[in-house]
Amino acid sequence: MSHIRTPDGIELAYERMGNPADPAVILIMGLGAQMRIWPDSLCQALVDKGYQVVRFDNRDVGRSSQMDHHGNPSLLATWLVTKLKRKARVPYTLKDMARDVLALMDELQIDSAHLVGASMGGMIAQILAAKHKKRVRSLTSIMSSATSPGLPDAKLKVLLQLAKRPTPFNREASIRYTMRMNRLIGSPAYPMDEMELRALAETSFERTTNPTGFKRQLVAITAAGDRSHLLRKIKLPTLVIHGTDDPLIPVRMGEDTAAAIRKAKLKVIQGMGHDLPPALVPQLAKMMGKHLKKAEKRWKKKLEKERLRAMEEAAAGTSENSPAANNPAADSATQSTTPLPPAAEVIELRAGSS
Repeated sequence: MSHIRTPDGIELAYERMGNPADPAVILIMGLGAQMRIWPDSLCQALVDKGYQVVRFDNRDVGRSSQMDHHGNPSLLATWLVTKLKRKARVPYTLKDMARDVLALMDELQIDSAHLVGASMGGMIAQILAAKHKKRVRSLTSIMSSATSPGLPDAKLKVLLQLAKRPTPFNREASIRYTMRMNRLIGSPAYPMDEMELRALAETSFERTTNPTGFKRQLVAITAAGDRSHLLRKIKLPTLVIHGTDDPLIPVRMGEDTAAAIRKAKLKVIQGMGHDLPPALVPQLAKMMGKHLKKAEKRWKKKLEKERLRAMEEAAAGTSENSPAANNPAADSATQSTTPLPPAAEVIELRAGSS
């Protein structure tokens, strides 16, 4: 694990896997979730398909900067201000978190990447795809949404359980809470056993758990409001993956996300909840691999077109700046004179070399 510091002074913990010369896939995790939630087996599957994989902790989670100096914001106040169509004052926004991703790419010298975001991470990836299209080769939005108004909210039971986060100083209580939440939001058709749930919870606790950090991220999501207008600006190859049994962000929200993005592909997985269970990795890797391969081919074709266009423009510029182009009379005189003057020979050689 390594760290970088963004221009905003945020330290981001990250892991880089695969060959740095390969096309990059950046994995952006969701609300209160650490980068280790991305299954190792999924990361390795993408590396095996010819990509370098970068996963990282968002600000306020894991080993990245904890923004405790921002205090404990009011979720209710933020929600009310947003409902009144006013701009809420929050510690930071999803746009700020998107800027963190760009800073990470800059530090790792990644000009452009395929973005894969889960839940809140999908929202961050959507912002980048809409506003920084030259940096994004493709978008994969998993169990995420555009938070469109009028769509079904998360089940009340889940929201109430999310609100009951224990103090981080009680190790066993924190582990039990995480296990309980993962059962609640997990995939009915791909359940994790007790050992897998506990191992995941223990890893999260050991790498730092911060209830107020979770709340600051939740406030950032709430303040973002409806982003459907932003999604309509996305013209990149997009894959939307959602589960039929997601209790936190219902599948209708995934359908709405796909409908808002031009030519987006929607893949609905039966029995998937709001998690990434190991048993689902082969299916996810296959879907993502196919999407990434097509998007990478399209990206390379686009770069080749841009290269040829630049060459044509350079050639046209050379012709326009030649003495013959600027002085037709001189051109006529040159044609009637043998041998050619030395200057004309230089121009002819340059034209031939291009």
